[in-house]
Amino acid sequence: MATTTISPKFQIVIPKEVRAKLRLAPSQRLQVVEKGGGITLVPEVPLKSLKGALKGMSTTNLREKNNRP
Repeated sequence: MATTTISPKFQIVIPKEVRAKLRLAPSQRLQVVEKGGGITLVPEVPLKSLKGALKGMSTTNLREKNNRP
């Protein structure tokens, strides 16, 4: 597990092994999610990179709007 320290300016450095594993780039935006006393950083993904992500997905058994809870 990698660790980091909060600077006096409330900045943190993401450890190199984590940046490399997640392919983070300079100026990349991260969402900060606080839940149950913990903090999670989630990289924002450009919509263009999701193109084709659902290719081949089955469209059978989809619910109609009036059948949704």
